[in-house]
Amino acid sequence: MVRGLAFIIVLGCFLQPIFGFAQPAQTPASLRQNAITLEQQGKNTDAASQWRALLKLRPNDPEPYAHLGLIAAREGQYQEAAANYRKALALGPKLLSVELNLGLALFKGGEMKQAAEVFKPLLQQLPSASPQARQVNLLMGMACYGMAQYAEAVPYLKSAAAQDPQSLPLLLALAHSYLWSRQFKDVLNVYQQILAVNPDSAEADMLAGEALDEMKDNEGSTKMFRAAVKANPKEPNAHFGLGYLLWTQKQYPEAASEFQAELANDPNHAQAMLYLADSLIQMNHPDQARPLLEKTELLDPSLPLVHLDLGILETDAGNNSAALRELEQAEKLIPDDVNVHWRLGRLYRAMDRKEEARAEFDKASKLNKAADEDLYKKIANGAARGPHANASSPAPSEAASPSTSAAPHADPQP
Repeated sequence: MVRGLAFIIVLGCFLQPIFGFAQPAQTPASLRQNAITLEQQGKNTDAASQWRALLKLRPNDPEPYAHLGLIAAREGQYQEAAANYRKALALGPKLLSVELNLGLALFKGGEMKQAAEVFKPLLQQLPSASPQARQVNLLMGMACYGMAQYAEAVPYLKSAAAQDPQSLPLLLALAHSYLWSRQFKDVLNVYQQILAVNPDSAEADMLAGEALDEMKDNEGSTKMFRAAVKANPKEPNAHFGLGYLLWTQKQYPEAASEFQAELANDPNHAQAMLYLADSLIQMNHPDQARPLLEKTELLDPSLPLVHLDLGILETDAGNNSAALRELEQAEKLIPDDVNVHWRLGRLYRAMDRKEEARAEFDKASKLNKAADEDLYKKIANGAARGPHANASSPAPSEAASPSTSAAPHADPQP
């Protein structure tokens, strides 16, 4: 029986090629067609296997690499996708679709600099009115935006917004780019465009408020932030922005209310907590301010004002060693702040460290004098352009001591 079975197996081996039982070897054409069909069916893993099999037969064929790049991109594997697209382009020809896909993979993978290096030459090759040019123009603008190159982003985003004037995210990106490249009047122009799309955009109100604040229009900026809070009380940083503007105007009670509202939305908003504490100090409530400052220091010890204010509280409480530690930390973070040096000078004097006190007062005096001279130059330059250009101007004033209020410090930007 065993011998008979062995004979049948051997016979089958001889007959298989005769009667076509053997699996035919796959040709490059069949592998390619299988891969394309599987891709169209969404079977990415199987399709990739077929493309790799084709590469074994045709290692210098760019098409499998282009498709492997596309499959990797669909799977969110953008680094692998970019590598495959580069191989396809290196083998040639440099197809526009592959170059676009390479740029897009780099963009989605967060490689903005490399993406821009792909997009920029493409923009020079594509007809300006073509859909591809519009797509690349937008991607180029967003790549510059992602690299914080806001001035460079503006022309691309402006062009994209002209093509799609109803896109709120695009208009907001353009407005931010104008703001962060200090083109404040243009922010206000885009703000009007945003209002036409969404009259209740709290983010747009905040952008306009920031631009007006930079233009020294306190009334206008405060009005915009009030509008933002009204439009959306939950908008991140809206209450903080309004509170900060009120704080700079020394309207501490109302500022404190806004900081509290921000903390109600975000209990760990370090800067809202810090400026609420500072407002409480200004309103002579140091006991309420201290726990807020201590929590802020844990959340973000890099904020100079937290160390300055804690130094002030420790000084007032007679805890000189703790005060010195906080003020020295503030000095490291903001070495050019007059008030820090002045506070340190007073503390050293109270600790009978006369030489160190004199050194700190000298630093404060020089900083004050430099500020006065800068102001004098600005006044003199303004006068030179006016009708009384030849009139004599007063000499710069002597350096004055800072205010001796509860917390005399500069207005650090949030």
